[in-house]
Amino acid sequence: MRKILIVGAGQSGLQLALGLQRHGYDVTVMSARTADEIEHGTIMSTQFQFDSTLKFERDLGIHFWDGQAPRTPFTRFMVGAEGPTPVVDWTSPLKKPGADVDQRLKMSRWLRLFVENGGNLIINSATVADLDTAASAYDLVIVAAGKGGLAEVFGRDASRSPFTTPQRMLSVVYVNGYQPDPADPGDHTVEFHMLPGRGEMIVMPALTVSGPCHILFFEAIPGGPLDVFGDVRSPQQHLERFVDLLELHVPWAREQYSKLELTDAGGTLHGGFAPVVRHPVATLPSGGRVLGMGDVVVANDPITGQGANMAAKFAAVYLDAILEHGDRPFDGAFMERAFETFWTLHGRATTEWTNIMLQPPPPHMLELLGAASRFTAIANRYTEAFDDPNDFLEWFTDPDKAAAYLAEVVGAAAGSDH
Repeated sequence: MRKILIVGAGQSGLQLALGLQRHGYDVTVMSARTADEIEHGTIMSTQFQFDSTLKFERDLGIHFWDGQAPRTPFTRFMVGAEGPTPVVDWTSPLKKPGADVDQRLKMSRWLRLFVENGGNLIINSATVADLDTAASAYDLVIVAAGKGGLAEVFGRDASRSPFTTPQRMLSVVYVNGYQPDPADPGDHTVEFHMLPGRGEMIVMPALTVSGPCHILFFEAIPGGPLDVFGDVRSPQQHLERFVDLLELHVPWAREQYSKLELTDAGGTLHGGFAPVVRHPVATLPSGGRVLGMGDVVVANDPITGQGANMAAKFAAVYLDAILEHGDRPFDGAFMERAFETFWTLHGRATTEWTNIMLQPPPPHMLELLGAASRFTAIANRYTEAFDDPNDFLEWFTDPDKAAAYLAEVVGAAAGSDH
């Protein structure tokens, strides 16, 4: 039986561990925290997932929250200027709704399940020395612990990493009391408020440790008017400052956020990081190699809501690669190949699109987003592409492709009028 060590107990690490367990592998997980510590700790993410990555969990029998997590059948997109109402405002259905499950709930449940299934659990904040020791004791070591210093053993891939500083500062609150907009077609709508020159504000219905809630977060351009959370000293102060910013910058949603309360004392998060792609294989002092997975090696900004989706796709691709590899050695060539398969299928498009969204929107994108309020075909395609961002490269990110697509949509609409 092949022995595999996974360092990290997040979406990618535990999804892969549970998948390998189902296929009879001897799996060890090294986690910095116990299941109880995860469950009762502070929030870690905003973690919205689209249908295709929820399917990975359902296929493994580990998605336990259908019927509990709010279904999100609609996405609403707004662009705000200085006035009291958005200058762009449209809503589009998601053909297959996504879901947002607090990782405190999910990872604690998965970690307990892993142990119940006979998995080996080591509670330890792994160091490079730990990896060095482990590399010779296991057939394969995968590092999926994005927090802490382990990511630094994987060198930065400058050719895939255009940024060296944070492009947004994230501020998150998990709240109760967020009122649905009467204009929305349903109670559970994902909202994206683009605030040019300032950043973005995003709303996601979710399931947290205390039940259904809403996750609100600002993506602040560093140094701008939304980047004001650095000196916050308490969760309540964080919420109060958040509401003050909503009043100033999202006045059209005033009725929705007038009665917000934090879900729990751990329901706030603030910080930022430079988006980065790292080389997927690290060579340790002893000469042993380890493979990176998840945001250890591809850390995109949360602006496009792809973090948990990318982690799930990583785990699915690596699971397939390991199963297909059979009894052959997990050498450096295998590791590089597994990562490049992920990059080709999912990583490149998601990273390129996310990095574009961090820049001031070019004219062709603003034209498309504005046209989406008149042409449902554009709105629907934009919304659906969040589940498979490869499609954005076909019509949205490139000016020439965007112009051709818009002309096609306008022409089709004109033809249907006759």
